[in-house]
Amino acid sequence: MKKINLLLIFLCASQLIIAQKTIASEDIMLKNDSIILPGTLTYNKELKQQPLVIFIHGSGNVDRNGNQLGLANANYIKQLADSLNQRDIAFYRYDKRSANWLNLRFMMKDLDFIRFADDAKIAINNFKDDNRFSSITLIGHSQGSLVAMLATTDYVDKYVSLAGPAEPIDVIMTKQLKIQNDTLGRKAEAHFKELRETGSIENVDSELAAIFVKPNQKFFNSWMSYNPSEELKKLSIPILILNGDKDLQVFESDAEGLHQANPKSELVIIPNMNHVLKHINEDEDNEKSYKSPDYPLSETLISILETFIKK
Repeated sequence: MKKINLLLIFLCASQLIIAQKTIASEDIMLKNDSIILPGTLTYNKELKQQPLVIFIHGSGNVDRNGNQLGLANANYIKQLADSLNQRDIAFYRYDKRSANWLNLRFMMKDLDFIRFADDAKIAINNFKDDNRFSSITLIGHSQGSLVAMLATTDYVDKYVSLAGPAEPIDVIMTKQLKIQNDTLGRKAEAHFKELRETGSIENVDSELAAIFVKPNQKFFNSWMSYNPSEELKKLSIPILILNGDKDLQVFESDAEGLHQANPKSELVIIPNMNHVLKHINEDEDNEKSYKSPDYPLSETLISILETFIKK
């Protein structure tokens, strides 16, 4: 009986190794003029064709794995890639332009929000004629939800908003600040109003100086010119809107707002999923999961994505 059990264990382990060997990984260096965009493509090399996901990251200096130096180490993008690869879905993820210090001197010359969408289009164009892939699905996470909307071209077959805001960034930030401090929120609201009307802020309140430094003013001015709900109305491809009910940054109301903007979309609120896509049972683990790769991804998320991408 012991020999049989050992044989079964050996066979299971062998099958696992074989399954892992079917996943090919390619490092790809894309460029947008002087901006370098290194990324990783993973796919099942035994299949002649499979759907491809291109992942568009959220705000901050996010790398292709979903981490930010000194701020986050959740590894959620890589985990999502690994999970979808095991379901025969190819996955391309790249370092955000702001994650690479070599890009900083070029970025400072052109602080326009639309450049994130331009980077995503570079990735789309790289794969548009790749016969290994039967379709292209853009997944935009958080800030990337809007970026993916703006980047969608005729070569994109499906779109997923993952924890994406429904309102312009000035409205969002004003609300967040008012929750913390109503007076501070009102000051920010006035600053954003001046920025929208004049393109700059003449006298920045000292309490908001870190937010409204000169380079940020130009970036915010370009970012807040886009309303995610209005941009979503322009998409005619299949749309899936997802949000977790444990998300501390983007709320269910945002997902519902996007769905109302484009009623043909599918809307799913995922129980116990937080902003970095992890399954959270205890509230105290929510913020902890941002700094640890040990928390598991939401299995519900993976299943919903697989169904949407393959149908």
